[in-house]
Amino acid sequence: MLFWILAALLTFVAAFAVLRPFAMRQAPTEDARAYDIEVYRDQLEEVDRDAKRGLIGQQEAEQARAEIGRRILQVSETADGRNEKRANRRVTRLTAAASVLAVPLVSWGLYVLTGSPDMPAQPLHARTAAEPADASIDELVARAETHLATNPDDARGWQVLAPVYMRLGRFADAQTALQNIMRLSGETADMKAALGEAMVGAARGMVTAEAEEVFEQALDLDPKEPKARFFLGLSRAQEGATEEAQTIWRGMLEDLPEASPWREAAQQAIAQSGGAGAADRGPSEDQVAAATDLSETDRQAMIEGMVKGLDEKLRQNPADLEGWRRLIRSYIVLQRPDAAKEALVRAVAAFGAETPETGELKEFAANLGVTIE
Repeated sequence: MLFWILAALLTFVAAFAVLRPFAMRQAPTEDARAYDIEVYRDQLEEVDRDAKRGLIGQQEAEQARAEIGRRILQVSETADGRNEKRANRRVTRLTAAASVLAVPLVSWGLYVLTGSPDMPAQPLHARTAAEPADASIDELVARAETHLATNPDDARGWQVLAPVYMRLGRFADAQTALQNIMRLSGETADMKAALGEAMVGAARGMVTAEAEEVFEQALDLDPKEPKARFFLGLSRAQEGATEEAQTIWRGMLEDLPEASPWREAAQQAIAQSGGAGAADRGPSEDQVAAATDLSETDRQAMIEGMVKGLDEKLRQNPADLEGWRRLIRSYIVLQRPDAAKEALVRAVAAFGAETPETGELKEFAANLGVTIE
């Protein structure tokens, strides 16, 4: 009920503010029309008297009467114009009033017909206090954040919230949650590795120097921590040190159990970097779309690293036609059309504008939606 009272009050205030200029009457002005006409009539009578007494000639009297008549006509026309303006202002006021009043009437009527005026209010507190099964993920996160705002030392709450932040792509919030977990429960290798992963996610798949330092700290606590080892290998691959990256991933394979999901990640990383008998050509289309067992952050970081490694190899060996195909296709899969176009330009420069290889590459790229002049 309070809502409707406030809505009606605000609507009335808004309508009054709009209509007030139209409702205000202009300050009354002295209408001298009747007075002027009376004066002119007296002047006509005076002209007639002077003509009868012979004080003015007949021609002069006619001229005076014509001039006075012209003035009377001018006063009448002015009065008609004022009356027309008053009528126009009246129509404008009525139109404005009807338009302004129609807005709330029509909107309220439509809401009554199509809305839910009887639905009870649902403030944030009531929504967050509802059953978890009936709440959305955003409401659950909001509930957890409200709880942790008043209970920042609840380690269990931060442990629940950290992986949710990662899945939602809120990497900065995930870092805060992981740091609070380590503040309350102590530093562990898996928490350090998770913190580094959040940093990689915030950097859009690039292993920054700060993230690399965190992964090194994780390995100081547990030299076999798989996530830290994988991302350190990825860091080396992104730097162009492919052999060093492969060494790190092969070391992972020696220590990982058969059921570990990181085993497949390491194998794919080695294959995509050109190791284990694979052609030294970078990731294929299927390889870029693989790694479904990894998290989104891990998969994106691995793909970005492999594509960067292929790019570096083509800068050193630009005569690899198949490598150029894979690089262009990989950038399209990663939804980076500008990078794909730039790669095509480099390939054309490497092979020459009129060579068969260039024609073949242009046709291949055009099928993917990449063209150059």
